[in-house]
Amino acid sequence: MMISRRGLVRLSAATLAGTAAVSGRAQAAGIPEAPLGALAATQPPLVPSAGPPYRPVVTLNGWTLPFRMNGDWKEFHLVAEPVRREIAPGMVAHLWGYNGQSPGPTIECVEGDKVRIFVSNHLPEHTTVHWHGLQLPNGMDGVGGLTQPHIEPGKTFVYEFVMRRSGTFMYHPHADEMVQLAMGMMGSFIVHPRDPDLYRVDRDFVFLIASYDVDPGSYVPRVTTMTEFNLWTWNTRVFPGIDPLVVRRGDRVRMRMGNLSMTNHPIHKHGEPFEVTCTDGGWIPPSARRPEVTTDVPVGAVRVFEYVAEDPGDWAIHCHKSHHTMNAMGHNLRTFIGLQKRDLVPARKLVPDMMPMGTAGMAEMGKMEMPMPENTLPMMTGFGQFGPMEMGGMFSVVKVREGLSADDYSDPGPYRNPEGTVAHEYKGNPGEPPRRAEKTARASAAEFNVVKPGAKSSSHRH
Repeated sequence: MMISRRGLVRLSAATLAGTAAVSGRAQAAGIPEAPLGALAATQPPLVPSAGPPYRPVVTLNGWTLPFRMNGDWKEFHLVAEPVRREIAPGMVAHLWGYNGQSPGPTIECVEGDKVRIFVSNHLPEHTTVHWHGLQLPNGMDGVGGLTQPHIEPGKTFVYEFVMRRSGTFMYHPHADEMVQLAMGMMGSFIVHPRDPDLYRVDRDFVFLIASYDVDPGSYVPRVTTMTEFNLWTWNTRVFPGIDPLVVRRGDRVRMRMGNLSMTNHPIHKHGEPFEVTCTDGGWIPPSARRPEVTTDVPVGAVRVFEYVAEDPGDWAIHCHKSHHTMNAMGHNLRTFIGLQKRDLVPARKLVPDMMPMGTAGMAEMGKMEMPMPENTLPMMTGFGQFGPMEMGGMFSVVKVREGLSADDYSDPGPYRNPEGTVAHEYKGNPGEPPRRAEKTARASAAEFNVVKPGAKSSSHRH
C-alpha cells in the first residue's frame, strides 16, 4: 500500500511473504510466520498491534520485524539466508542476511517483555545469533560452541529471555564471525522504556554502520579484507542510495547508530549541536551529557544522539573520514596534482587506455560519466540543486521542514532557501576590478621562516 508518492511503502501482505517450512508441518505450525523484506526504501514505523505502547523507530533504508503474541510472549522469526541487496541504484551485492535483506529487520520490544525468537538457518554453513549488549541467561548469549550448539543448515533454534533494560542494541552471529559479518549478517535491536513518556522523542531513526570490499564488476564481498574496504555503508547502502532523514521543524530527534565495521567512524551532523544520550551500555544521565557536533562510534559499539531541529534546510550528515564518503575507491591510484596533462602524453602513448585524473584535484570526477565495469558505482556522485555533490559512501541529508505531519517521512525535495541566504560569487562594486594582494619576496620569506645562506635566524620552528 503506497502512503506517499515518494516511495515509502508500508509493510503489508503485498510486501511480506512467509518462509518455507523449516522442518516439517508439525514443527512449523508452532512457529510464527517469517516476513520477507524486499525493498531498499525506508519504510514507515511499525506501530505495535499488541502489548505495551511505545513510539516505534524508523529504520533507515529498512523495516521493523512484526511479532505475534503467544500468551504473554512476544514471538519473532528470523531466517538466516543468502540475500541480494541493492547498495545503490546500479549496484547489487550478493550477501548473507536475515529475512531477505542485509541488514536484517529491526527488532523492537519493551522493557519487561518476555521475548521468544525463532532462528531458522538457510545458510550453507552453521550459524548462531548473539544479542549484542542485552543482559540475558548465559545459554541464550549466542556464542557457538561456548554457550550453545551451532545452528546447522536446515535447523531452527529458539531463544527466550526477558528484556531487563531499555536501550539500543544489535544482533549478529558468533559463528564463523569473520565471514558472516563480512557478508552482511547483522541487525538492530531496540528495547523501549516501559514508560512511553520516558526519553520520548518525536522522530527516532536507527541504522548500522558496515564496510565491504567488492571488486569492481563482481557481486560477492572479499571476506578476508581487514582494512582496504571500498564500500562504506549505512544499513548496507551508500550515497546516493541512502535515504534522507526527514524531520519536522521543532521536533526532538533521536539518531541511533551501531558500528559493526572494522574501524571507528566520527559521525558529523551539520547544523544544530546534539548530545550523546545513550550507548549500548545504557542511558547517559542528563548531568553527564555535553554538546557535540561530531561523535565517534567505536567498533562494536552503539552511539545515540538527540537534538531539537530548529533550523530548516538540507543538512548533511556523514562520516568525517573523507575516504568514507566515496564509493568503490581503489587504493593504488597515482596522484597527479600539480602536473599538466600534456606532461602525461608519453605515458599515454605507452598505455593507450590510461586516463589521468586529478591533475587539479578529484572534483572533476563528480560530473564525469565514465564507462565502468558492470555492477560498479562511481567514486563520487550525486547532484543537488546547485551542481554535483561529489559524495558517496556514508553520506545523507537531514531534511528539516516546517509544517510536516507527525508521521510524514516522505522526501520533500530540495530546500528552497530564502532570498539572500545562499553563498554566492562576489562581483565587486560597479567599475571596481577585483584586487589581489601581492606578497613581496621578503614577506614570503618571513612567513615561511626562510633564511638566506649566511644569515642568522631570529626564531626557530620545531
